[in-house]
Amino acid sequence: MKYPNSNKVYVRPNVSAGNRGMSLEEDINRTSRYYLTEDIAVIHKKPTPITIVTVDYPKRSAAKITEAYFKLASTTDYNGIYKGKYIDFEAKECESKTSFPFSSIHEHQINHLRSVIKHGAIAFIILRMTHYDKDFLIKASDFIEFYDSGTRKSLPYAWIEENGFVIPKSYTKPCDYLKTAEKVFEL
Repeated sequence: MKYPNSNKVYVRPNVSAGNRGMSLEEDINRTSRYYLTEDIAVIHKKPTPITIVTVDYPKRSAAKITEAYFKLASTTDYNGIYKGKYIDFEAKECESKTSFPFSSIHEHQINHLRSVIKHGAIAFIILRMTHYDKDFLIKASDFIEFYDSGTRKSLPYAWIEENGFVIPKSYTKPCDYLKTAEKVFEL
């Protein structure tokens, strides 16, 4: 991509599968810090529980974990509270032009979303469609309904456009998901 009035050319770096979604996560974390600093909401990324097996203690540096295992399957990426309501959501990044594959979200995460909805939580998925440079908020209940229909192995982009809600971006809030959640869930 070439910037206007400039000779500088931006080249998007290759992202390995292990780091896919990190840009969305960074934007959500930055936005969540803004919400916290401005006393708007308390939303945090959930840590992934691990069991440490081996630690290396080299001289003159900090301890280094050399072997660890996940304790159990994690639930969703983020949770917190906004206007007295519990919020729980998963964040996913997708490079496909045509759909979001269901293989990108785990069954236990879908079951977790079902459970929190049952207990009155505001639950959703933030989906970044990188090809279109758009972030969508998708109500977890709508996502689950389509998923349960079993008609496809992916969520078509046309469905995302029709049923998802575009999340606005700004410098201080690169993924202003609460602004969208306010409208969608009538908060």
